[in-house]
Amino acid sequence: MPLYQHNQIKIYNSLSGQKETFTPINQGYIGMYVCGPTVYSNVHLGNVRTFMSFDVIFRYLKHLGYKVRYVRNITDAGHLENDADEGEDRIAKKARLELIEPMEVVQRYTVDFHNILNTFNFLPPSIEPTATGHIIEQIELIKTILENGFAYEINGSVYFDVHKFNETHDYGKLSKRKLEDLVHNTRELDGQSDKKNPQDFALWKKAEPQHIMRWPSPWSDGFPGWHLECTAMSTKYLGKHFDIHGGGMDMKFPHHECEIAQNEAAKGQTPVNYWMHANMLIMNGKKMAKSTGNFILPDEIFSGDNSNITKAFSPSVARFFMLQAHYRSILDFTNDGLLSSEKGFNRLMDAINLLDDLKSSDTSSIDINSWKQSCYDAMNDDFNTPILIANLFEAAKYINQVKDGSETLTAEDLSTLKNTLNAFVFDVLGLENMTKTESGTDKLSGVVSVLIKLRQEARANKDFALSDKIRDELATVGIQLNDGKEGTTFSLS
Repeated sequence: MPLYQHNQIKIYNSLSGQKETFTPINQGYIGMYVCGPTVYSNVHLGNVRTFMSFDVIFRYLKHLGYKVRYVRNITDAGHLENDADEGEDRIAKKARLELIEPMEVVQRYTVDFHNILNTFNFLPPSIEPTATGHIIEQIELIKTILENGFAYEINGSVYFDVHKFNETHDYGKLSKRKLEDLVHNTRELDGQSDKKNPQDFALWKKAEPQHIMRWPSPWSDGFPGWHLECTAMSTKYLGKHFDIHGGGMDMKFPHHECEIAQNEAAKGQTPVNYWMHANMLIMNGKKMAKSTGNFILPDEIFSGDNSNITKAFSPSVARFFMLQAHYRSILDFTNDGLLSSEKGFNRLMDAINLLDDLKSSDTSSIDINSWKQSCYDAMNDDFNTPILIANLFEAAKYINQVKDGSETLTAEDLSTLKNTLNAFVFDVLGLENMTKTESGTDKLSGVVSVLIKLRQEARANKDFALSDKIRDELATVGIQLNDGKEGTTFSLS
């Protein structure tokens, strides 16, 4: 029997503003779409956090036995510099500045995106479509919206008529904005725009002579609007009505609001049952910004080559740090937070490494089934990874108690503990046990054991300078010595 049959998930739905019981459209199957990156620059840590949230959601749904079609797009055309349909295409601008082809820009930063996500141990989506690969679908969608009376063509460009749409629909229901307020707070058009109203948005833009990226259409040689691609690709691969649509909080308006409007205008129904939004990542209490120097790239975390951190951190430690905050909470990225997460991560991995050596007893003094259920309860409650991690630390405590003999577990309960812990730590949270996966671990253990023995001899001879030097030199290469009642062990940081 699939686990989903006795695990009822509740999801915070941005559309209703409350947690709702999750019921898939088709039992046992889930369609999930997440807005992917615009590939014109290196992926930043805020992007990583958003995609990590949905990676964990994807992992947990698969763990429960659902067959999940996870679609995450690549925006490689149509994303202008701002949301007012003005400025250059971000990719074309980058190509012009670097004197290369736009598709070279796309290739370079798509590869970077994949490399970074692979380093963080992401699962690949089921389908990763591109905007340029679905120009035909976008043109057909525009035709339908025009035929239904919710768009207009002028001077080779096509715009969505927000005011016309709002006469019979509710534009702003996702972001909880009223069109009347948007009108009041929007500056008047300066006479250079073809739009009827500032709130209207582009479905198709006529390309200026200098615009590199262009395709033929019934209206002009041009390119699709940014909002249109996600409507075209999500409905192509998931149908006109699917389960989950996700993205960053900044996507809620206008991008996701426009997606809803396009779908309702073209298909006659709301496209998505559950809208999910991951919150932002800040740094040292302030918004990340390259202009102020208050930012960090993923590679800099791994190398330690950034003034905001004091050392290098492994991808799993950085992942663990981010998952200790709920996906809907703002997360402050700090050096102290990373150091604390590294200690917690190592403590968890040290406990997991003890599992195979634990001795079973005839009786159990710990209610392992209750602990196991608490792990599922955490994830069933809107994918609450901080509560799950607190439960995993509880398991680490149990392991150490069984090891020192203060608690007991039967062979069956030991097996349940081990299988559940491995499932949630590695399969659901996507962490990697670096002490297990590093090549040459056995040889490394032998070398460190020799150094630990030499350190013990130095301490016995009261040569504390040498003892401290061994400890400190090992720490500089990422090997942490841990002195305990039963001797000295080590962990990799």
